[in-house]
Amino acid sequence: MNRCLAGGVIAISVLAPSALATSAEAADANWPQFRGRNAAGVSDGALLPDIWNAAKGIGVLWKTRIPGLAHSSPVVWADQVFVTTAISSLPDATFKPGLYGAGTASEDATAHRFQVLSVDRNSGKVRWARTAYEGTPREKRHIKATYANASPATDGKRIVAFFGSQGLYAYDMAGTLLWKRDLGRLDAGAYDAPDYEWGTASSPILFEDLVIVQCDQQKGSFITALSLKDGTTVWRTEREELPSWATPTVYSGSGATELVTNAPNFIRGYDPRTGKELWRLGRSSKITAPTPVFDGDLIVVMSGRRPNAPIFVLKAGARGDITLPENATSGGNVLWTRERSGSYMPTPVIYRGYLYVLKNEGIFICYDLRSGEKRYETRIPQVGSGFSASPVAADGKLYLSGEDGDVFVIKAGHEFELLKRNPMGQPLMATPAISGDMMFVRGERDLFAVGRTGLTGSR
Repeated sequence: MNRCLAGGVIAISVLAPSALATSAEAADANWPQFRGRNAAGVSDGALLPDIWNAAKGIGVLWKTRIPGLAHSSPVVWADQVFVTTAISSLPDATFKPGLYGAGTASEDATAHRFQVLSVDRNSGKVRWARTAYEGTPREKRHIKATYANASPATDGKRIVAFFGSQGLYAYDMAGTLLWKRDLGRLDAGAYDAPDYEWGTASSPILFEDLVIVQCDQQKGSFITALSLKDGTTVWRTEREELPSWATPTVYSGSGATELVTNAPNFIRGYDPRTGKELWRLGRSSKITAPTPVFDGDLIVVMSGRRPNAPIFVLKAGARGDITLPENATSGGNVLWTRERSGSYMPTPVIYRGYLYVLKNEGIFICYDLRSGEKRYETRIPQVGSGFSASPVAADGKLYLSGEDGDVFVIKAGHEFELLKRNPMGQPLMATPAISGDMMFVRGERDLFAVGRTGLTGSR
């Protein structure tokens, strides 16, 4: 059993045509949070290449070295790409990718610089870098994780970055610090071995004028909304929860607005404006990382820790406890569920009526979203270290970033077809961002811009 938490990237998105527009507009220039708008992971109209090669410069517009270690995903607004990182005092600081079950914490307890960087989307030049926090980390991290797992979020006026126990920080687009908040020391690790510490990964999300952060830990779990303007607390709701690493999602449509959280004791829906719990659903896994996603009136939440490892497809608008009786697979607001089928790390993607699930070990499954019918299940070929990043989609294709350093291009549809395996030359732990006609791929050391116009420069 793989118990390695690589990040929020762990934290977390267009979909099939529906009455509810859950996706970014075609070829949208903005990818404002983990997995883009609504965590959907989709941007049609991008016209990305099928084939590229980072080593040879084919299809790579630029690459920029990013110091430190991070599994956080890039986010994009207009001509700025934002990334976060944690720079160790050790010159050889690293993480351990791969498929293994150890829950070991990293021994790197040296002073770190926790940074937010703005990169010019056209040239790859670093516009500014700001150190949010400098000092010894207040918690440990898993050997497969980093101290910068959470992806930033932006509304085009502010960029918000969350470094777990090191705090929450808001900057303007020019890099001026607007406010910061210390949310306390967050102790997230194995539910059955409290001495383990794996670090946090849930990413902040923005809703209206709020920053929402899910902070599940060994004791004292909570979810909170802060004012985007000044960082003051608007509401805070305590949760009787075990540690989790999923980024929350706000569903808005079909007459309902729900803040959906994935966690071990209960999957929950809240009023995002007040923090009031609306519904809860039990029978989940004891370790949860995938971000909830939605399309139309359906919300999908899953996790991969056995024996449960469930996929839940829910109808929006639930109230109260909607936990199914034992052995039931549907009922009430639960349209369908499958146990021992969910992904452990990667967030699924809904695309053109199908639900695609990528498991850490490279098992890739396609379901009909509404019926739950399995259309195919296959293993991605020639995968050694597995997958932590979540799939994204554009223009009839799915893009899967592997820890071995390759991006697999899969044809969307009810039959599996691998179109291309594109090497990036370094482990890929972060979910890519798609913006306009470019895809931004973060590797262990570099940030790459992939597009159709060829190699225009590198740094």
